[in-house]
Amino acid sequence: MQKVVLITGASSGMGRATALFLSQNGFLVYAASRNPQKLQELTSKTLIPIKLDVTDSQSILNVVETIQATHKKIDILINNAGYGLVATVEDVTEAEMFAQFNVNVFGVLRVTQAVIPLMREKNEGLIINISSFLGKIGLPLLTLYNSSKYAVEGITDSLRYELKDFNIRVHSIMPGFFDTNFAKENLVTNSATFAKNSPYATLVSNLAPVIVEQINSGNNPSEVGKMILEIIQNEKFPARATIGEKAQKFIPMRKELSDEDFERRVREYYTL
Repeated sequence: MQKVVLITGASSGMGRATALFLSQNGFLVYAASRNPQKLQELTSKTLIPIKLDVTDSQSILNVVETIQATHKKIDILINNAGYGLVATVEDVTEAEMFAQFNVNVFGVLRVTQAVIPLMREKNEGLIINISSFLGKIGLPLLTLYNSSKYAVEGITDSLRYELKDFNIRVHSIMPGFFDTNFAKENLVTNSATFAKNSPYATLVSNLAPVIVEQINSGNNPSEVGKMILEIIQNEKFPARATIGEKAQKFIPMRKELSDEDFERRVREYYTL
Protein backbone atom coordinates (compact mmCIF):
# COMPACT_ATOMS: atom_id res chain seq x y z
CA MET A 1 0.00 0.00 0.00
CA GLN A 2 1.08 3.58 -0.62
CA LYS A 3 3.01 5.04 2.31
CA VAL A 4 1.55 8.17 3.93
CA VAL A 5 4.04 10.86 4.93
CA LEU A 6 3.52 13.88 7.17
CA ILE A 7 6.25 16.51 6.95
CA THR A 8 6.25 19.75 8.95
CA GLY A 9 7.76 23.04 7.83
CA ALA A 10 7.20 22.07 4.21
CA SER A 11 6.62 25.48 2.64
CA SER A 12 10.28 26.22 1.92
CA GLY A 13 13.84 24.93 1.86
CA MET A 14 14.59 21.32 2.75
CA GLY A 15 10.97 20.65 3.73
CA ARG A 16 9.59 21.79 0.40
CA ALA A 17 12.24 19.95 -1.61
CA THR A 18 11.69 16.76 0.39
CA ALA A 19 7.89 16.91 0.10
CA LEU A 20 8.14 17.29 -3.67
CA PHE A 21 10.78 14.57 -4.03
CA LEU A 22 8.87 12.00 -2.01
CA SER A 23 5.60 12.79 -3.78
CA GLN A 24 7.35 12.11 -7.09
CA ASN A 25 8.66 8.80 -5.81
CA GLY A 26 5.50 6.97 -4.91
CA PHE A 27 4.55 8.45 -1.53
CA LEU A 28 1.41 10.30 -0.51
CA VAL A 29 2.74 13.42 1.18
CA TYR A 30 0.90 15.75 3.51
CA ALA A 31 3.02 18.89 3.32
CA ALA A 32 2.29 20.79 6.52
CA SER A 33 2.96 24.47 7.08
CA ARG A 34 1.54 27.52 8.82
CA ASN A 35 1.26 28.94 5.29
CA PRO A 36 0.05 26.08 3.07
CA GLN A 37 -0.86 28.55 0.33
CA LYS A 38 2.87 28.70 -0.44
CA LEU A 39 2.56 25.09 -1.61
CA GLN A 40 -0.54 25.45 -3.75
CA GLU A 41 1.34 25.30 -7.07
CA LEU A 42 2.76 21.90 -6.03
CA THR A 43 -0.61 20.39 -5.17
CA SER A 44 -1.22 17.03 -6.82
CA LYS A 45 -2.76 13.65 -6.11
CA THR A 46 0.36 12.76 -4.13
CA LEU A 47 1.19 16.13 -2.50
CA ILE A 48 -1.45 17.69 -0.29
CA PRO A 49 -0.72 21.00 1.45
CA ILE A 50 -2.23 21.20 4.93
CA LYS A 51 -2.25 23.89 7.60
CA LEU A 52 -0.35 23.01 10.76
CA ASP A 53 1.24 25.08 13.52
CA VAL A 54 3.66 23.03 15.62
CA THR A 55 3.14 25.39 18.57
CA ASP A 56 -0.61 24.68 18.65
CA SER A 57 -1.68 21.28 19.99
CA GLN A 58 -5.19 21.60 18.56
CA SER A 59 -3.81 22.39 15.11
CA ILE A 60 -1.67 19.25 15.29
CA LEU A 61 -4.58 17.13 16.47
CA ASN A 62 -6.76 18.42 13.62
CA VAL A 63 -4.16 17.40 11.04
CA VAL A 64 -3.57 13.96 12.52
CA GLU A 65 -7.32 13.31 12.77
CA THR A 66 -7.82 14.44 9.15
CA ILE A 67 -5.16 12.06 7.87
CA GLN A 68 -6.36 9.24 10.11
CA ALA A 69 -9.96 9.63 8.92
CA THR A 70 -8.88 9.24 5.30
CA HIS A 71 -6.01 6.77 5.46
CA LYS A 72 -6.19 5.15 8.93
CA LYS A 73 -2.45 5.64 9.30
CA ILE A 74 0.63 7.83 9.13
CA ASP A 75 3.59 5.72 8.05
CA ILE A 76 6.33 8.33 8.13
CA LEU A 77 6.71 11.52 10.16
CA ILE A 78 9.38 14.03 9.22
CA ASN A 79 9.87 16.72 11.88
CA ASN A 80 11.37 19.52 9.83
CA ALA A 81 9.80 22.76 11.11
CA GLY A 82 12.28 25.09 12.77
CA TYR A 83 14.10 28.40 12.73
CA GLY A 84 17.29 29.94 14.08
CA LEU A 85 17.57 32.67 16.70
CA VAL A 86 20.73 34.78 16.51
CA ALA A 87 21.38 36.35 19.91
CA THR A 88 23.88 36.38 22.74
CA VAL A 89 22.88 34.85 26.05
CA GLU A 90 23.28 38.25 27.67
CA ASP A 91 20.82 39.89 25.29
CA VAL A 92 18.22 37.20 24.60
CA THR A 93 14.78 37.83 26.05
CA GLU A 94 12.73 35.22 27.87
CA ALA A 95 10.11 35.41 25.13
CA GLU A 96 12.78 34.70 22.49
CA MET A 97 14.13 31.79 24.52
CA PHE A 98 10.73 30.21 24.84
CA ALA A 99 9.79 30.80 21.20
CA GLN A 100 12.97 29.10 19.98
CA PHE A 101 12.35 25.99 22.05
CA ASN A 102 8.60 26.09 21.47
CA VAL A 103 9.12 25.53 17.75
CA ASN A 104 12.36 23.56 17.53
CA VAL A 105 11.91 21.28 20.55
CA PHE A 106 8.37 21.31 21.90
CA GLY A 107 7.05 21.33 18.33
CA VAL A 108 8.91 18.10 17.62
CA LEU A 109 7.55 16.57 20.83
CA ARG A 110 3.96 17.69 20.19
CA VAL A 111 3.75 16.32 16.66
CA THR A 112 5.57 13.11 17.56
CA GLN A 113 3.32 12.54 20.55
CA ALA A 114 0.24 12.91 18.35
CA VAL A 115 1.50 10.50 15.69
CA ILE A 116 2.96 7.73 17.86
CA PRO A 117 -0.41 6.08 18.73
CA LEU A 118 -1.23 5.55 15.04
CA MET A 119 2.16 3.97 14.41
CA ARG A 120 2.04 1.89 17.58
CA GLU A 121 -1.38 0.46 16.67
CA LYS A 122 -0.04 -0.55 13.26
CA ASN A 123 3.16 -1.88 14.88
CA GLU A 124 5.33 -0.02 12.41
CA GLY A 125 6.45 3.49 11.55
CA LEU A 126 9.32 5.81 10.88
CA ILE A 127 10.13 9.15 12.53
CA ILE A 128 12.88 11.34 11.06
CA ASN A 129 13.97 14.45 12.94
CA ILE A 130 15.71 17.11 10.91
CA SER A 131 18.33 18.34 13.33
CA SER A 132 21.57 20.16 12.47
CA PHE A 133 25.31 19.67 12.71
CA LEU A 134 24.94 22.47 15.27
CA GLY A 135 23.18 19.90 17.42
CA LYS A 136 26.62 18.48 18.11
CA ILE A 137 28.84 21.58 18.13
CA GLY A 138 28.43 25.07 19.53
CA LEU A 139 28.86 28.44 17.83
CA PRO A 140 28.62 31.91 19.37
CA LEU A 141 25.46 33.92 18.68
CA LEU A 142 23.58 30.67 18.04
CA THR A 143 23.41 29.38 21.61
CA LEU A 144 19.63 29.01 21.66
CA TYR A 145 19.51 27.38 18.23
CA ASN A 146 22.43 25.09 19.14
CA SER A 147 20.84 24.00 22.40
CA SER A 148 17.47 23.38 20.73
CA LYS A 149 19.13 21.06 18.24
CA TYR A 150 21.13 19.37 20.99
CA ALA A 151 17.72 18.68 22.54
CA VAL A 152 16.43 17.17 19.29
CA GLU A 153 19.40 14.82 19.29
CA GLY A 154 18.54 13.77 22.86
CA ILE A 155 14.90 13.21 21.90
CA THR A 156 16.01 11.03 19.01
CA ASP A 157 18.29 8.91 21.20
CA SER A 158 15.66 8.28 23.86
CA LEU A 159 12.80 7.64 21.45
CA ARG A 160 14.80 4.93 19.72
CA TYR A 161 14.64 2.96 22.99
CA GLU A 162 11.01 3.80 23.79
CA LEU A 163 9.61 2.84 20.40
CA LYS A 164 11.77 -0.12 19.40
CA ASP A 165 9.31 -2.70 20.75
CA PHE A 166 6.60 -1.24 18.51
CA ASN A 167 8.72 -1.54 15.36
CA ILE A 168 8.96 2.24 15.04
CA ARG A 169 12.31 3.48 13.79
CA VAL A 170 13.63 6.89 14.84
CA HIS A 171 16.46 8.72 13.07
CA SER A 172 17.96 12.16 12.88
CA ILE A 173 19.58 13.96 9.96
CA MET A 174 22.18 16.58 10.82
CA PRO A 175 22.50 18.90 7.82
CA GLY A 176 25.25 21.43 7.40
CA PHE A 177 24.48 24.73 5.71
CA PHE A 178 22.13 24.41 2.75
CA ASP A 179 21.22 26.81 -0.03
CA THR A 180 17.66 27.55 1.09
CA ASN A 181 15.78 30.66 2.18
CA PHE A 182 16.83 29.89 5.76
CA ALA A 183 19.05 32.97 6.02
CA LYS A 184 16.24 35.21 4.73
CA GLU A 185 13.14 33.61 6.22
CA ASN A 186 14.26 31.43 9.12
CA LEU A 187 16.86 33.48 10.98
CA VAL A 188 15.55 35.80 13.69
CA THR A 189 17.93 38.36 15.15
CA ASN A 190 17.96 39.99 18.55
CA SER A 191 18.02 43.79 18.20
CA ALA A 192 20.32 44.38 21.18
CA THR A 193 22.90 41.89 19.90
CA PHE A 194 22.93 43.59 16.50
CA ALA A 195 23.00 47.17 17.84
CA LYS A 196 26.02 49.22 16.76
CA ASN A 197 26.95 49.94 20.37
CA SER A 198 26.69 46.31 21.48
CA PRO A 199 29.74 44.96 23.34
CA TYR A 200 29.46 42.04 20.91
CA ALA A 201 29.55 44.25 17.80
CA THR A 202 32.94 42.97 16.68
CA LEU A 203 31.88 39.34 17.03
CA VAL A 204 28.65 40.03 15.14
CA SER A 205 30.37 41.91 12.31
CA ASN A 206 32.96 39.15 11.91
CA LEU A 207 30.80 36.04 12.26
CA ALA A 208 27.25 36.84 11.11
CA PRO A 209 28.14 37.64 7.46
CA VAL A 210 30.23 34.46 7.24
CA ILE A 211 27.37 32.29 8.48
CA VAL A 212 24.90 33.90 6.07
CA GLU A 213 27.31 33.46 3.18
CA GLN A 214 27.87 29.80 4.05
CA ILE A 215 24.12 29.21 4.16
CA ASN A 216 23.56 30.95 0.83
CA SER A 217 26.35 28.97 -0.85
CA GLY A 218 25.50 25.67 0.82
CA ASN A 219 24.40 22.33 -0.59
CA ASN A 220 21.26 21.78 -2.63
CA PRO A 221 18.26 20.99 -0.38
CA SER A 222 17.19 18.16 -2.69
CA GLU A 223 20.04 16.11 -1.19
CA VAL A 224 18.06 15.80 2.04
CA GLY A 225 15.08 14.25 0.26
CA LYS A 226 17.35 11.64 -1.29
CA MET A 227 18.80 10.76 2.11
CA ILE A 228 15.32 10.46 3.58
CA LEU A 229 14.39 8.01 0.82
CA GLU A 230 17.51 5.99 1.73
CA ILE A 231 16.39 5.89 5.37
CA ILE A 232 12.90 4.77 4.36
CA GLN A 233 14.24 1.96 2.19
CA ASN A 234 17.02 0.75 4.51
CA GLU A 235 15.85 -0.63 7.84
CA LYS A 236 19.48 -0.85 9.01
CA PHE A 237 20.27 2.79 8.27
CA PRO A 238 22.37 4.39 11.09
CA ALA A 239 20.60 6.23 13.89
CA ARG A 240 21.83 9.56 12.58
CA ALA A 241 23.53 10.84 9.49
CA THR A 242 25.32 13.99 8.42
CA ILE A 243 24.76 15.66 5.10
CA GLY A 244 26.36 18.71 3.56
CA GLU A 245 29.93 19.96 3.51
CA LYS A 246 30.05 21.64 6.94
CA ALA A 247 28.41 18.72 8.72
CA GLN A 248 30.74 16.21 7.12
CA LYS A 249 33.72 18.38 8.03
CA PHE A 250 32.93 19.21 11.64
CA ILE A 251 31.10 16.16 13.04
CA PRO A 252 33.92 13.64 12.42
CA MET A 253 36.40 16.21 13.74
CA ARG A 254 34.28 16.61 16.86
CA LYS A 255 34.49 12.88 17.51
CA GLU A 256 38.23 12.69 16.99
CA LEU A 257 39.47 15.68 18.99
CA SER A 258 39.34 16.67 22.62
CA ASP A 259 36.95 19.47 23.56
CA GLU A 260 39.83 21.93 23.79
CA ASP A 261 41.42 20.94 20.48
CA PHE A 262 38.09 21.04 18.68
CA GLU A 263 37.35 24.49 20.10
CA ARG A 264 40.71 25.71 18.83
CA ARG A 265 39.90 24.40 15.34
CA VAL A 266 36.54 26.18 15.31
CA ARG A 267 38.12 29.41 16.54
CA GLU A 268 40.69 29.22 13.77
CA TYR A 269 38.14 28.38 11.09
CA TYR A 270 35.79 31.23 12.00
CA THR A 271 38.53 33.62 13.19
CA LEU A 272 36.99 33.89 16.64
